[in-house]
Amino acid sequence: MAKVTIKGLTKIYGENTVVNRINLEIPNGMLVSILGPSGCGKTTTLRMIAGFEQPEEGEIYFDEERITDIGVNKRNIGMVFQSYALFPHMTVAQNIAYGLEQRKFSKEKIHEKVQAVLKLVHMEPYADRKPKQLSGGQQQRVALARALVIEPRVLLLDECLSALDKKLRVEMQAELRKILEETGVTTFFVTHDQEEAMTLSDYIVVMNNGLIEQIGTPFEVYERPKNQFVASFLGKANFFKKERHFDNGETDLAEIFAVRPEKITVSKEKNEKSLKVGKVDFITYSGNITTYAIEVEGSQVLAEIQNASANEEIVKGDMVHIGWEQGAQIPLEV
Repeated sequence: MAKVTIKGLTKIYGENTVVNRINLEIPNGMLVSILGPSGCGKTTTLRMIAGFEQPEEGEIYFDEERITDIGVNKRNIGMVFQSYALFPHMTVAQNIAYGLEQRKFSKEKIHEKVQAVLKLVHMEPYADRKPKQLSGGQQQRVALARALVIEPRVLLLDECLSALDKKLRVEMQAELRKILEETGVTTFFVTHDQEEAMTLSDYIVVMNNGLIEQIGTPFEVYERPKNQFVASFLGKANFFKKERHFDNGETDLAEIFAVRPEKITVSKEKNEKSLKVGKVDFITYSGNITTYAIEVEGSQVLAEIQNASANEEIVKGDMVHIGWEQGAQIPLEV
């Protein structure tokens, strides 16, 4: 377990700078999600922490130890890949024991550690099975156990839940969080799934075009995004502009702010919250919420209303009043 510090980390492929002088400081025992669109640099960052890629510039520290030039096998990291990468000819117990055998642990110590980690991931009854005899969720547990049994200083998870179906993925999110809290290992989790990042993380690092756009807790990056990219990538957002008008007739952009769809109110009648009027383009019923897409001043505004308070009288084509509390406005960098 270790604090991880990254200073000016840069990776260049040909003429493309895929990671551009990023800085991070992650306290010991934290779970950090690196979130962003395809090609943003998140997996490359993970591979540099692992030692699979060497940076052109920058430094990586585990606690006070500079590990930038240290080989993969000497960093004592655990890693779980999207494919799990289990050995098909080995049993569950043999897969988990492999890293300990490479480190020359005694047979007695290997047995003790394997049994402990099997219990941790609730896989004791499956110790003698081969990977092909396991479900996707069970294989994911084995891969996690294999990464944890060596007691890594840092654990790296690369899209490790994406191969699971949605129901199992949600179940594994909660289970993974519980296991990592028990072990206390510093963890980096790469994902493109915003909901997954929100559920699992102590901190979220939002990346775009090789840069870090924002670092914060799930609450901070959702409720107080710095800019339009973060607001739109992490959940849904409506954007509104305020313009300045000058005496000479010119205008410029004074402010952009966002309002989350769940903060928007919708009513057929004007009320104290009414700020704008629009036409309902379509309505989507999703069980727990109803989503209204409303054309307002040439743009589409989304409103998500809990179905306990949804207005069934509003139908497609209706003119409606929308509004929000002043505190729902999120100012963004222009």
